[in-house]
Amino acid sequence: MIIQVAIAIPVNRLFDYLAPIENDTIEPGSRVLVPFGKHKKVGFVIATCENSEVKAERLKPIIEVLDSSSLISKKDIQLLTWASRYYHHPLGDVFSAAFPVLLRKGKKALLSQEKYYHLSAKGECLNPEQLKRTPKQQQIFKLFLTPTTLLSSAQLKQYDKNWRPTITALIEKDLISIKLRPKNSTQTAVVPELALVANKQQTYAINQLSAQLGQFSVSLLEGVTGSGKTEVYMQLIQQVLDLGLQVVVLLPEITLTPQLEDRFKRRFSVNISLSHSKLTETQRLSAWLEMQQGHSSILLGTRSALFTPLKNPGLIILDEEHDSSFKQQEGFRFSARDLAIVKGKLLDIPVILGTATPSLESLYNAQNKRYQLLQLSERAGVAIKPKFLLFDIRNQQLQEGLSAPLITQIKKTLAKNEQVLLFLNRRGFAPVPICHSCAWVARCQHCDTSLVIHYDEKRLRCHHCGYQQHLSQQCPSCKTGELKPLGLGTERVEKSLRELFPEQKIVRLDRDSTQRKGALEGHLDQINQGKVDIILGTQMLAKGHHFPKVTLVAILDVDSGLFSIDFHATEKLAQLIIQVAGRAGRAEKPGTVILQTRQPDHPLLTVLLKQGYNSFAQSALVERQQAMLPPYSSQALLRVYAPNPIDPQIFLKKVYGIIQSLENYNCLILGPVSAPMAKRASNYHFQLLLQNNQRKSLQLLLDQLIPELYLLKEAKKVHWSLDVDPVDLY
Repeated sequence: MIIQVAIAIPVNRLFDYLAPIENDTIEPGSRVLVPFGKHKKVGFVIATCENSEVKAERLKPIIEVLDSSSLISKKDIQLLTWASRYYHHPLGDVFSAAFPVLLRKGKKALLSQEKYYHLSAKGECLNPEQLKRTPKQQQIFKLFLTPTTLLSSAQLKQYDKNWRPTITALIEKDLISIKLRPKNSTQTAVVPELALVANKQQTYAINQLSAQLGQFSVSLLEGVTGSGKTEVYMQLIQQVLDLGLQVVVLLPEITLTPQLEDRFKRRFSVNISLSHSKLTETQRLSAWLEMQQGHSSILLGTRSALFTPLKNPGLIILDEEHDSSFKQQEGFRFSARDLAIVKGKLLDIPVILGTATPSLESLYNAQNKRYQLLQLSERAGVAIKPKFLLFDIRNQQLQEGLSAPLITQIKKTLAKNEQVLLFLNRRGFAPVPICHSCAWVARCQHCDTSLVIHYDEKRLRCHHCGYQQHLSQQCPSCKTGELKPLGLGTERVEKSLRELFPEQKIVRLDRDSTQRKGALEGHLDQINQGKVDIILGTQMLAKGHHFPKVTLVAILDVDSGLFSIDFHATEKLAQLIIQVAGRAGRAEKPGTVILQTRQPDHPLLTVLLKQGYNSFAQSALVERQQAMLPPYSSQALLRVYAPNPIDPQIFLKKVYGIIQSLENYNCLILGPVSAPMAKRASNYHFQLLLQNNQRKSLQLLLDQLIPELYLLKEAKKVHWSLDVDPVDLY
């Protein structure tokens, strides 16, 4: 028997091996250890056959079969195979991305065990009143009122920090027994919170979505920020759980996980697993196996969690579906949103895409009846939409990016004991250190960009390649001039805020301030407890956070997103403004949103603030149609880089010639051109953009083109990658 194996190497082919004599029933989807050159590698079984194109004497036997049966279902294999074909990425790499790191390294697929406590046969017959002489034992015993209740040590600790002596006494009386079960990533409340009373729009959405359970459908839940989308999710999730099925909830960023995890833990009395990059490899393996084996019912995770196999699939939810974080930007460049829909179709389960600012692609699909569109146009409860104010900062003196009217508004808000949120999408102290004497600018040695000042660390750092150097006060060029910061970063604004408001508690949330484990969760807890007065941060503040005490939101620099060579830029800016604005006035107090700009008459701002996001989106779709840009066409971006600028250009010119030689290529070719940042990490970057009005035609072209690229001798001198449906052109 010949076993066809996918191995995680950058070559799009399968490798044939001989099945071990003692095991010729190896299932597709299981892992095997195989000889590969001078090394041993873990591979993934794709298929079995009786013949091979390789001569029999050259075939090597599999060293070890790591799994007695497949770890993933036939539907999972279909999904990964489809993804490999659509994104034209090696199948071995695609399979590798779907498995946790420890499984890729050959670790056994076994869950770690944890002690759980439950009623014994004797305990099931006992009336709690019989324990009235031992109140602590009676209190703990009442937690196990039904024979099916299983409680972990973490859950018991919620009720009594000194629970162990009491449980030991109950075990000695043979009232409580111990059972070993897989250790879960997170524990839920014993007594779940009740669902909120849904308003009219929420009730309609819940009923419409409920009608789709048990079959494939895609629903776009468009709800203004604060409209209660999460409550709709949770009421629907409860219905799925009642059917004994599992739910996957995907989030764009791990920063959203703590708040949603906390709400889910208080609401559902089922095991919840987490999967994101801040967890250990052991924790991610446990989450994968818990869902695969059916020990967990809900998975909260970021984009790669989509590949987690489900024993009893019931529902997939993507929150903030518009977010570009759902698109992998390196290696296997997949879209979690698009693959979630393919997975939903294969599993015959519904998919919900939720957002306040739908992507133009999703709106286009809703208009063409591919998706069911459900709208929540009003904020839930007593919350009302915030008021927008445009502050024209032309010819105004700014105090580190803060205009005088904005400072006045901040003071008024703080005087009412309300919270302020300031948004600036640029971390560090300042983006450019410049010599006041000779105009020398600190540039990265490896990239076409300036070094960013990180004042607290006394470092200059490149945000593209990570290069850093010591921050000197004296100009290295003229030796006399003093280096001055030019531009704004969150560190610089924070320093100014501390001088303006020395008595107020200020928290900065960006990648630098939340690197330490638990830092983000600690900051969010402080904010929600009202212990923070001013919140300053980057894009991680824009996504889904619920800050009920924030009544003033200010975007310090709107203009940076108004001018870009990337046609996606205006859509991203509009979404960003609405998402950041959505943090204001989410409770009973009204909110205000201030936009500082030097372009107060810009059409995007005019339409967005006066007519709303939907009007902007409709006008943007008209522009896209006129220019035949996505979603009215399909694109694929071929990126190439090398240590010198010549080899990428030679390679892309060769590619250009191959495309033109293909039959009926019928494709718009843009390039070859240098990338917007031509030099990055000591490599020179170039690209070629392919566009076709028909997705199928573009795929047929790529089917012919990509195998040819592997054969080009020029390909050996460069690194190249293909990005199908790119979300940015950098």
